[in-house]
Amino acid sequence: MTLNIWLLFIATTFFVSATPGPNMLLAMTHGIHHGVRATLVTCAGLMAGLFLYILVSAAGLGALLTTSPRLFAVITYAGAAYLLYLGIRTWRARPVTPQEARVDGGLSAPTRFRNGFLVALSNPKAVIFFAALFPQFMNPRAPQLPQLMILTASFYVIEACWQFAYASGGAKLSGWLQSPRHIRLVNRLSGGAFVCAGIVLTGVTHH
Repeated sequence: MTLNIWLLFIATTFFVSATPGPNMLLAMTHGIHHGVRATLVTCAGLMAGLFLYILVSAAGLGALLTTSPRLFAVITYAGAAYLLYLGIRTWRARPVTPQEARVDGGLSAPTRFRNGFLVALSNPKAVIFFAALFPQFMNPRAPQLPQLMILTASFYVIEACWQFAYASGGAKLSGWLQSPRHIRLVNRLSGGAFVCAGIVLTGVTHH
C-alpha cells in the first residue's frame, strides 16, 4: 500500500463516516441526555459492533451475504426491527431534561454499551461495505494482514473522532433542552429518525 493510496482511503473514510446514520444519531442523542463522558461508553459499544463486522468481513462472510439474499434479508430484518423498536421507545420516552437524567443516573453504562453495540449491528450492509471497500485499497501482491491492520486502525480513529464530534454537538444542545417541550421534540425527531432508518433498511432488502 502506497502513501497515496492510504491518503485516498483516509479521505474516503472521512466523508463516509461523517454521513449521519444510526451510529452518529445514537452518539448525538446520548450526548444530549448523558453528556460526552458518559456517551464514551456508547461509542465503545458502537466501535465494538463495527469491529465485529470487520472480523466477519475479513473471514469472507461479506461475500457470503452478498451471494445469499435470504441470509442477508434475515439479518437485515432483524436489524431493522431493533431500529424500529429503539425509535418507538425513544418517541414515547418521558421528556427528561439532561440535568434530570444525570441526577437520576440515566441509562446504566452496560445499557449504553449494549445500545451502541446493537445499533452498530443493526445494519448488515456494514459487512458488505467493509468487504467491498477495504480490498480496493489493498495490494494483493503484498502481505494482507499488515495492510488490513493499517486500514482498520485508520478507520477506527476517523470513526471515533466523528462519534465524539456528534456526541459533543449533542452535549452542547443540552443547554437548550431545559423544558419538557424541547425534550419531547428531540425525542420525537430522534425516534422518527431511527424508525426511518429501520424502514430504509427493509426497503433496501426488497431491491
